[in-house]
Amino acid sequence: MGNQPLIVLSDDSQRTSGKDAQSMNISAGKAVAEAVRTTLGPKGMDKMLVDSTGNVVVTNDGVTLLTEMEIDHPAANMIVEVSETQEEEVGDGTTSAVVVSGELLKRAEELLEQDIHATTLAQGYRQAAEKATEVLEDIAVEVDADNDEILEQIAATAMTGKGAENAKDLLSELVVRAVQTVADEDGIDTDNVKVEKVVGGSIENSELVEGVIVDKERVNENMPYFAEDASIALVDGALEIKETEIDAEVNVTDPDQLQQFLEQEEAQLKEIVDQLAAVGADVVFVDGGIDDMAQHYLAQEGIIAVRRVKSSDMKRLARSTGARPVNSVDDLTEEHLGFAGSVAQKDIAGDQRIFVEDVDDAKAVTLILRGGTEHVIDEVDRAIEDSLGVVRTTLQDGKVVAGGGAPEVELSLALRDYADSVGGREQLAIEAFADALEVIPRTLAENAGLDPIDSLVELRSAHDGGDVAAGLDAYTGDTIDMGEEGVYEPLRVKSQAIESATEAAVMLLRIDDVIAAGELKGGGSDDDEDEMPPGGGMGGGMGGMGGMGGMGGAM
Repeated sequence: MGNQPLIVLSDDSQRTSGKDAQSMNISAGKAVAEAVRTTLGPKGMDKMLVDSTGNVVVTNDGVTLLTEMEIDHPAANMIVEVSETQEEEVGDGTTSAVVVSGELLKRAEELLEQDIHATTLAQGYRQAAEKATEVLEDIAVEVDADNDEILEQIAATAMTGKGAENAKDLLSELVVRAVQTVADEDGIDTDNVKVEKVVGGSIENSELVEGVIVDKERVNENMPYFAEDASIALVDGALEIKETEIDAEVNVTDPDQLQQFLEQEEAQLKEIVDQLAAVGADVVFVDGGIDDMAQHYLAQEGIIAVRRVKSSDMKRLARSTGARPVNSVDDLTEEHLGFAGSVAQKDIAGDQRIFVEDVDDAKAVTLILRGGTEHVIDEVDRAIEDSLGVVRTTLQDGKVVAGGGAPEVELSLALRDYADSVGGREQLAIEAFADALEVIPRTLAENAGLDPIDSLVELRSAHDGGDVAAGLDAYTGDTIDMGEEGVYEPLRVKSQAIESATEAAVMLLRIDDVIAAGELKGGGSDDDEDEMPPGGGMGGGMGGMGGMGGMGGAM
């Protein structure tokens, strides 16, 4: 009996251990990186994603691609998280982060085959990432918040290679103006820049409105289309008769009682409108409904009313006009009113919208994006989102580095020198890290149809000669000074990409055992969460790891 094996896992579970587990995870990470690698740089290609219902997404935005792919493999999903973190933190550099992460895994695989332990690799990678961050700080250039030229160059760099490239000069100018306008003492929240997508016209017709555009129209045709020097009221509620707190039933025994009842309701609605008029409101935005009779009285008073306004628009209106929302019109006073030089209903490409413009201090703005088709506008919107993120990051940190693969080559050279000063096997991991960073300039060259070896040799030579900003011109194939060319990226884009890529790669390398459970048994509800699944104690707890069989058809 003593020699019989002890079965801990359920029959449906699959277990992969040791080098097989590491190899499987590394392969998954490399597959994700390879899927987006061709989209990198100004000459990057687009991908078309078609879902089961036939919806089409055409993009080369890294995080959009990876989230739309519906990747099942848990190790691959850790690489996807790298792009999501990058997007949340800085708004750009998602593809670079994923490509570097995949290359770190690839280089690690070669060292694992030479019997370098994964823990040694992890330690070396961490040391290399720390050193790389220090070098980035040293080569970064400080930028003044008032330097519109560099800010526009940073915005243009972020949208290069995307659908917005043809009009990047105009769009980068609009993006910088938008971010500078919404900045305040509390920081910069790009949610205060609303992007309104309009199908029709060309990208060059895009414009920035210093104020708010509400995708609604006035509730009654008899209301004015336009209000000049308007006082604005915001109501978090509805302009309707309140229902009773309890279920109540009114019995009417003759027509006079019914008439009195209706007249009382009308009087209440008239009282609400009279209150709005008394405080001097010219325009009222309501996030609830507006009773038909109230609409009639509002039209009589010449007040423009808009109903069912989204809460995000209500916040922007408050921020832009200075109005303070109230829950009830009874609470409204002149102090709650905001101001706008112009409130008008205008037609854009066949749709009616309310424009609130000419405000004293527009802390919320709207960027109107025009384009020939919906897919074009969606891709331009993604480019604008990236640009907003990098301009915000630059204003917050005040530091930038050159683009075009320049920082990666500089880091690679610095890390090779650093590796010589590090003893032990970690030196090999740091050298592997240095090699992995060169995947960025190499990929830029490949995607531009250039010889990657020749390009890399030229870049190394330039950096050896002390040209820190030497990068690859993807259009001509020449090695040029990216600072003179105006190709800049925020320092945080590069540092965050390296840090998150390193963390993801280290996490995957440290995994030497993968247990993929079969059907989840037990723990499915509160009633049976204490029950032990038959066949072994690990059957239910690992249920979330299902789908280890591969990445499915998503890749």
